[in-house]
This record gives sequence, C-alpha cells and structure tokens, in this order.
Amino acid sequence: MKDFGYSINKDKQIDFDDNNKEVMNKVLRMEPSLQVCIACGSCTATCSAGQFTGFNIRRVHTFLRRGEVRFLKKEIMKCMFCGKCQLVCPRGVNLRNLILALHNSLEINGL
Repeated sequence: MKDFGYSINKDKQIDFDDNNKEVMNKVLRMEPSLQVCIACGSCTATCSAGQFTGFNIRRVHTFLRRGEVRFLKKEIMKCMFCGKCQLVCPRGVNLRNLILALHNSLEINGL
C-alpha cells in the first residue's frame, strides 16, 4: 500500500445496539430517583474524590445511560461515599445509593 503521509482514524461512533442496557435497567429499579437527573454537574463540582482523582459522577451517569459498562467498574471504585454530591443535588437524586446499586449490578452481571 502506498504511503501518502496520513492515516485514517477509526471512527468514534457509539453503537448503542451493542451496548449493555441491562445494567441501566437494574440500576433504575434499585434507584428510581436517577430518572429525574438533569446532569447539571453540581455533584461533580462538589465531589471530594474528584479533587484528588479523576472521578466524575457525570461521566458515570453518561456511561450508564449509553450502556458503556466496561468503564464503570474502575470509575465507581474512586468514589469516597462522602455524600456531598447528594447534599447539593437540586433534584434530590440519591447518588450514594446509585453508586452502590451500580456496584451491585456490575457484580451480578460479572463485569
């Protein structure tokens, strides 16, 4: 093959049909308050773990909604369960319970 001095990158499309939505459904059954989340970012702004690590609860929420569960296990282990996120949430989402439900759901699915 001839070298033209550039390469073609792999596309960054998300194939939602291949993603695992089973985890999202289990988490919603365990913590239904997640439905009212508007992804405002208040939780991420006050997160103690986010100041010392790369933890971002909005990223967790996005991965969960998309069904991209392979990144979630490593990410949720960074949470310190301090509860600051829950105190500032304008919609009253129980975020500590969400992280626990997510952890349990990932364990049940063997991920």
